[in-house]
Amino acid sequence: MNKEKVYIGIDAGSVSVNLAIIDQNARLLKKRYIRTNGAPINALRTALLENEKELGEKYTVAGAATTGSGRHLIGYLIGADEIKNEITSHAVAAMHYYDDVSTVIEIGGQDSKIIIIENKVVVDFAMNTICAAGTGSFLDQQAQRLGIDISEFGDYALRSSMPTKIAGRCGVFAESDMIHKQQMGYPKHDIIAGLCMALVSNYLNNVGRGKKIADKVVFQGGVAANRGIIKSFGETLGKKIHVAEHYDVMGAIGAALIALKKRNGRPGEKSKFKGAACFDGEISSEAFECRGCSNLCEIICVKRNGVRLFNIGGRCGKYERGD
Repeated sequence: MNKEKVYIGIDAGSVSVNLAIIDQNARLLKKRYIRTNGAPINALRTALLENEKELGEKYTVAGAATTGSGRHLIGYLIGADEIKNEITSHAVAAMHYYDDVSTVIEIGGQDSKIIIIENKVVVDFAMNTICAAGTGSFLDQQAQRLGIDISEFGDYALRSSMPTKIAGRCGVFAESDMIHKQQMGYPKHDIIAGLCMALVSNYLNNVGRGKKIADKVVFQGGVAANRGIIKSFGETLGKKIHVAEHYDVMGAIGAALIALKKRNGRPGEKSKFKGAACFDGEISSEAFECRGCSNLCEIICVKRNGVRLFNIGGRCGKYERGD
């Protein structure tokens, strides 16, 4: 039986590993959002094993691509055909679902980004990886402090008719301000709505500073599940905020679409994808500092059963060549 060709995209982030599988018509067949809990390799192993069990008899992987902060580590490990940055992957996914998208707002657990698109070309972008007040982890922390589940955060915010003003320029100041408002007796739903406004303010003042935010605005990333944040963006920008259907795995979908396009352009070339077999044996890593020049690069050596598989982290490629 001839198996149908599929393409895998993997977004290896700081909080989750997201996986998307599409067919030759770019139709999404399967998606997974898996919390890494500090162990991205284990999370990906679980995802690939489950997918092979569910889809292995019907489909064969014709191409694979990785993106996200861990794209090089995961890409080299699984044998990715393409390794792409997050900006490219998120933009590709947004343009696939929204032909006329102009602005992509992406907020994940540990970072956030904005992508400006004109005539289906990325013309500007910015990322924020420093201040936690503009990311999902900030909301997670405040939800715990307020004693509610993060999944309820948006519903609480929508109950508010007068959001509490909370300083949003810094995560530390925002948390301190929130505690002060709690002590003053402000209603919980007003505090939560204020936190949503604070995150949006932080995002626009840092990531979106100086950017031309035009229609159509598409919201991606895990935080797009929060209806309070969606409302805050809409009210602040005075625009309709479109939430991508698969907002949580758009980076992975973009990577899969890139793999599809690249592999279709090389019909006679076999994919390098190794599948779950790449996790056979004990996978370990160790770090060392290269003193070959003033860059002092930190090199990560990944091993299987004590034998080196590959090195990543260098700027000049010396250790990637196996030196």
